Amino acid sequence: MAFVILDPCRGEKSGECVSVCPVDCIEEGPDQFYIDPDVCIDCGACKAVCPVDAIEEEYDLTAEQEVFLEKAEEFFANR
Repeated sequence: MAFVILDPCRGEKSGECVSVCPVDCIEEGPDQFYIDPDVCIDCGACKAVCPVDAIEEEYDLTAEQEVFLEKAEEFFANR
């Protein structure tokens, strides 16, 4: 399981999540931060510090939010 950064991060990009991640799986993209789903250890540290509540567990995503997981997978696949 992994965490996913959702729409509230777009434009905000405050970055607290990056500094608390113990496995360095969060990177800044052009429009928001992304969590690498293959590296995330599901610790929840990022979710706890996000000031805009933009981080959810992968399995708690709604159908409309699934696009953010796809965007993260694409972001890390194209690196």
